[in-house]
Amino acid sequence: MITLIKSATIIDTTSPYHQQQKDILIIDGIINKIADVIPVKKEYQLVNKENLHVSCGWFDTSVSFGEPGYEERETIKNGLQVAAKSGFTAVAVNANSNPVIDNKSAVEFLINKATGFATKLYPIAALTQESNGKEMAELYDMQQSGAIAFGDYKRPIVNDNLMKIALLYAQNFDGLVFSFPKNNAISGEGIANEGINSTKLGLKGNPALAEHIQIARDLFLLEYTGGKLHIPTISTAKSIDLIKDAKKKGLQVSCSVSVHHLTLTDNELHAFDSNFKTNPPLRTLADIKALQKGVKNGIIDMITSDHNPIDIEHKKVAFSEAKDDTIGLESAFGAINSVLNTEDFIACLTTKPRTVFGLENTSIQEGNLADITFFDPEKKYTFINKHILSTSKNSAFINKNLKGQVYGIFANNQLILNS
Repeated sequence: MITLIKSATIIDTTSPYHQQQKDILIIDGIINKIADVIPVKKEYQLVNKENLHVSCGWFDTSVSFGEPGYEERETIKNGLQVAAKSGFTAVAVNANSNPVIDNKSAVEFLINKATGFATKLYPIAALTQESNGKEMAELYDMQQSGAIAFGDYKRPIVNDNLMKIALLYAQNFDGLVFSFPKNNAISGEGIANEGINSTKLGLKGNPALAEHIQIARDLFLLEYTGGKLHIPTISTAKSIDLIKDAKKKGLQVSCSVSVHHLTLTDNELHAFDSNFKTNPPLRTLADIKALQKGVKNGIIDMITSDHNPIDIEHKKVAFSEAKDDTIGLESAFGAINSVLNTEDFIACLTTKPRTVFGLENTSIQEGNLADITFFDPEKKYTFINKHILSTSKNSAFINKNLKGQVYGIFANNQLILNS
């Protein structure tokens, strides 16, 4: 199979063609030639789009699909197709299925179900058995089966000693440990950011302090044990400061931020729309500005959609009763690109997350494997229901004005384009 990409502006700081407009010829999945003009032949698959930009394939480090157990929310097949059309050539899938991905057979099930798709699936296995926070799961066996990290999705590890042991044990095989940044005792039954809006709306508050205390604890443990720690979906300015100080000490700590925490504030809650009920809760404008700065200055390592499909029966209910979180694959690029310059964040979707997770990085150069995302960073549009490709429709970005359109991907020797 031969694919020709015409007049594409290359966004890849690791490539000698960075910021240059080139034609790219791909033969059998390998970048064969990059030149100013490559003649078109009738047998070529052609990618020729308005204001076409390309980068190395995007990697989303926090995606939930539901299967096994919650197929009504999202199947692996549909989820990977959504990811591809949203620009992602790889996704890390959380363990929050039923049963939980807490053993080697479950890890192998995910990998086998994802075979043959353009977008590659990497399992994040549970850190504890059934993600109950009591007994550590068989981490080494799961890594040998293909798990790339270990964490109990949206569930903090309450037991300090368990977290200490996990950080120590995982060092034997260079394992990456996740710790969700929430102190349950402080957050209590809070469902909204504790502040002016939660008070006005009569919603139980979840203070930023709950995030800070958990991160501080984990960083003290990491300093004691060594190892590699990842803190997913931070949401406050203070969290950035804590992680920045830890990095200065030389600790192997990384962090991510969700798209919705980069772009939406708790002002959205005034309509009591459960699509804005997230975990962590949406925070303040000051937090958003600090998080955006954290992306620009490199303290935040990666941006994630934190895509979590929830069926209508559990989302279209009273705000206090609704399950947390939003889908985000389809809207991810347009939302981030609306508040940051493309070059300010593209590394947080490409090279940085792959480095943290120990995956091979690609570069848009002749002779390399073609793993490429196609997009237009200037296209403006309003995100509406027709843009949702997921089975579940719980999007926090409905009717939001976005900037940046994804055209598709080339990965695993497959061309996937949006119609």
